[in-house]
Amino acid sequence: MARKLKSDKVLFIATLLLVALSVVMVYSASAPMALDRYGRATRFLTTQAMWAVLGIAMLTVVMRIDYRYYREPLFIWAGLAFVGFALIAVYFRAPVNGARRWFGVGGIGVQPSELAKLVAIFFIAALLERRMHRIDDVKYSLVPIAVVVLSLVALILPEPDFGTSMAILMITAVMIFAAGLNWRYIVGVALVGLPAIYIVVMGSAYRRRRTLAFLNPWDDPLGDGFQIIQSLIAIGTGGVWGKGLMNGVQKLFYLPEPHTDFIYSVISEELGLIGATAVVICFCVVTWRGFRVSLRAPDTFGSFLALGLTTMVAVQAFVNISVVLGLMPTKGIPLPFVSAGGSSLLINLVGMGILLNVSQHASTEA
Repeated sequence: MARKLKSDKVLFIATLLLVALSVVMVYSASAPMALDRYGRATRFLTTQAMWAVLGIAMLTVVMRIDYRYYREPLFIWAGLAFVGFALIAVYFRAPVNGARRWFGVGGIGVQPSELAKLVAIFFIAALLERRMHRIDDVKYSLVPIAVVVLSLVALILPEPDFGTSMAILMITAVMIFAAGLNWRYIVGVALVGLPAIYIVVMGSAYRRRRTLAFLNPWDDPLGDGFQIIQSLIAIGTGGVWGKGLMNGVQKLFYLPEPHTDFIYSVISEELGLIGATAVVICFCVVTWRGFRVSLRAPDTFGSFLALGLTTMVAVQAFVNISVVLGLMPTKGIPLPFVSAGGSSLLINLVGMGILLNVSQHASTEA
């Protein structure tokens, strides 16, 4: 008798909890700024709620589509072609806050670099399934991945979007490492990559300022160090229990754009150590269940697909929270499922839908 397909309920619930928190905290973090700028405190609440509903609807649809469809060459190459075209076309749009990352669709910004992460995972998972038996054969296995991934990064980095570029590279590194790549190649890539990253960071004035501000934000407390200082103040003043929902102070024009990259600061201030820890626990659960799905997937493609999707969320969450805590330079990476931003929320929920579909086919053995 055929086994009835069931999704991972723990993964599903943890994801929904983060999305629900997002709607509440985006409103709390953005209301004063939205009222001041647009005369309507619910502006960002309405947009985030709309994206949340759309994202959850997409998740429920995608989780019913057999994940093996995403290994089809036609689907993968069509996705890469579409993403490549979108990443090129975005340069012909007017800049927003000094960056060309978005398309305006019906007054809503759509970010093609978010979709690039998903398509890159499809490509890498499909290629590794066919070629991981010769993973140490650089020309056969690694060069095709390098060509596609570095092409995407070359289009995303000048937008400028250093955070998404690094996220794609980190996802790629984890997937290749899991395929069994010899450690000598990993060390070699690191020796070449670190100087390249240094040049990219220090060769850009704003990235260099961010790095120096990270090393000592108090050297420029009203300039480049202002954001991280205000973030640390928010976290410190939240205490154990927090000041209460809607009672945060740093969001009142002290912390720039508190509803996006620094929403974890607002959570820490208003919900305290308890609330901030609960968020971390939710991400740990998502990561644990995602890796569990990867280990139990019925085939190699499903295993690498689950690993890539889980890493996509885990890396972004780790980097965002590290930045907010002052442990890393500012990267501009949103907190998955929580930060305001339709493209990020939608793509991450679609990714979770695919992961939940893989979980339906995963082995039930302990």
